[in-house]
Amino acid sequence: MQPSGYRTSVCVCVRVYVFQIIVDDDDSKVWSLYDAGPKSIRCPIIFLPPVSGTAEVFFQQVQALTGWGYRVISLQYPVYWDLLEFCDGFRKLLDHLQLDKVHLFGASLGGFLAQKFAEYTHKSPRVHSLILCNSFSDTSIFHQTWTANSFWLMPAFLLKKIVLGNFAKGPVDPKMADAIDFMVDRLESLSQSELASRLTLNCQNSYVEPHKIKDVAVTIIDIHLRQFHGTRYAAIDPAMVSAEELEVQRSHLSYNQDSEDNQ
Repeated sequence: MQPSGYRTSVCVCVRVYVFQIIVDDDDSKVWSLYDAGPKSIRCPIIFLPPVSGTAEVFFQQVQALTGWGYRVISLQYPVYWDLLEFCDGFRKLLDHLQLDKVHLFGASLGGFLAQKFAEYTHKSPRVHSLILCNSFSDTSIFHQTWTANSFWLMPAFLLKKIVLGNFAKGPVDPKMADAIDFMVDRLESLSQSELASRLTLNCQNSYVEPHKIKDVAVTIIDIHLRQFHGTRYAAIDPAMVSAEELEVQRSHLSYNQDSEDNQ
């Protein structure tokens, strides 16, 4: 029997359960998720997608990990305009799934939200570990905190243009080209409100308070050579690196230099 206020639809296909769950009073806030692997596992790994992603973007990881016996949940979050609102909704979702603690894998925005949730629940921990891929801990690196509150006004085509500007340009290998095409397709599937809310969460003025997640095991996944982009030690043709990526890298280098100077 479902608790009052919760709605769930289930479709079973090769041990993968597809759910749509509402945990808020607002019926428009629907969490979509794929739940695969042994349901006896009470501390699964949960995947949180980037701005342009949906629950489907992790299908290869879900397939591989469940083949090794892991329980994996891939999420697509509903429209939230505030980080505290997201964290409260995510906590309710874990309560509904009867999961006390989880491992979180987050890509880009997903990684930032994972860190903020670990911070949000630090007094009563719900996150056992974090795996971060191409993520960030401070939204100021995007230099768009002043425009964050205006994304909801922008038309969908303009929001998609902002996101597409971060995709790789120029010649890429076939696998990368296929991955980009897939992500573009997922981006097209997002509504204006979904995209605007994600960009708002991605850019509104916020940072992760490190002392609140110091007891959480963290693994950072990154491409090692990216740290040298835009320097004389770069091992990649500069034409293959987007201007946005170079700008983010310069911000990192500037921040690190300032930190060293202040020590």
